[in-house]
Amino acid sequence: MSFFDVAEAAVAAALDAGARYADARVMHRRYESMDARNGEVEDLNSDESAGIGVRALVGSSWGFYAVPDLSDSAARLAGARATAIAKASARVAGPAADLVPTTVSQATWVSECRVDPLAVPLSDKGDLLTHATKTMVEHGADQATALYQIWDTRKWFTSSEGHRIDQHVRECGAGIQATSIGEGETQVRSYPASRGQYGTQGWELVQGLDLLAHAPRLAEESRALLTAPLCPAGETTLILGPEQLFLQIHESVGHAIELDRILGWEAAFAGTSWLDLAQLGSLRYGSELMNVTIDPTLPGALGSFGFDDEGTPAQKRYAVKDGIWVGVLAGRDSAALAGLDYGGSVRADGWARLPMVRMTNVGLEPGPHTLEQIIAETEDGVFMENNRSWSIDDKRLNFQFGCEIAYEVKNGKRGRMLRNPTYTGIGPKFWQSMDMLSRDIEYWGTPNCGKGQPTQSGHTGHPSAPARFQNVRVGVRA
Repeated sequence: MSFFDVAEAAVAAALDAGARYADARVMHRRYESMDARNGEVEDLNSDESAGIGVRALVGSSWGFYAVPDLSDSAARLAGARATAIAKASARVAGPAADLVPTTVSQATWVSECRVDPLAVPLSDKGDLLTHATKTMVEHGADQATALYQIWDTRKWFTSSEGHRIDQHVRECGAGIQATSIGEGETQVRSYPASRGQYGTQGWELVQGLDLLAHAPRLAEESRALLTAPLCPAGETTLILGPEQLFLQIHESVGHAIELDRILGWEAAFAGTSWLDLAQLGSLRYGSELMNVTIDPTLPGALGSFGFDDEGTPAQKRYAVKDGIWVGVLAGRDSAALAGLDYGGSVRADGWARLPMVRMTNVGLEPGPHTLEQIIAETEDGVFMENNRSWSIDDKRLNFQFGCEIAYEVKNGKRGRMLRNPTYTGIGPKFWQSMDMLSRDIEYWGTPNCGKGQPTQSGHTGHPSAPARFQNVRVGVRA
């Protein structure tokens, strides 16, 4: 049997058992990671898994069942049990749920990959990480770490509507970090991001990061931060680098526009959302410079795919347009309940997990400025880079972020280094204060976005660029 045959057998069994809609995903994933510390490989992990997950809809209730067995009998059993679970839930649920229409596709999608990351010799990958960490130690770091991660995922999706889609997605990324320890003080510098940089690409992404070239700088900056002056406290003009701004987008925009959170369906992990659907199309989220897209079609970005896990084709749409909230991340059922006509943002992190609304590539469109212009037009402010910590309330509204490093900005010039910078704000007030945005968009990716119970790790992408915000509280008040 082909994997499509297995999936179709599961769907047929779900329908025979009484489901009015069913779909099935066969998935095969290979994963590899390596960690190094102070010139030595510390951990190497390689695993492989395959299985089938089946969804069945009865009335307004979903049933889900998954097995690590791709035989015909196991697939049919999974389909029947998914329907049985849906029927049990339907006894106490409401009226039948609708699904917004989607294009029924029979298609293949493959992500671009110039250098297969799993084909690169382990010795080469190990040399890269150990040399980078050794270099950081030689330049003053007390602890130096490096890592890479690789995912190679194949999916075969079928549905009772006639979908027949296979996808091959290869993702990878890497990062390095230097830590210096002083008298009652520890400072960290990371490149290219605090958790590494990732994309739906091959090993060419890691090669392009040029980790070795940045290792000396990280060590020297972490050491210099030990004696740098503290970031002053007060309200000031804040300039954020693109790595920190991508996390700001992720936490205070991406999660807030997830429709299941807005509807109150998802509150188990980090809460719901402050947004009210009655204000969709009218609420001012940010300044007119704020244009946020939901775009899984971006080549190489970590949240890219051909079809989501409901078979909906990837499509670009706006979440915020000229500062006005206009769109959400949705699935076919949540969109129908909300009166919308689109889904396209449903994924699961493996065959054994129920697909749910997840971020794809959620990020800013370019502005009209450059970072040099932003700094030159700032009389008095602080420029912060690279996330160190974050905290945001359960409605994704009130937040506080800490960064690894900051620089004083005076009279249009970047000045002295500052340590332990933090800033705080309230989502819409903060975004409405954005008055300058760079045109130099970078695609950032994070593979560890947590959501759901049991927790799923989502792979999300975030186009981001340097930006300026007015009257932001920074530092810690005594």
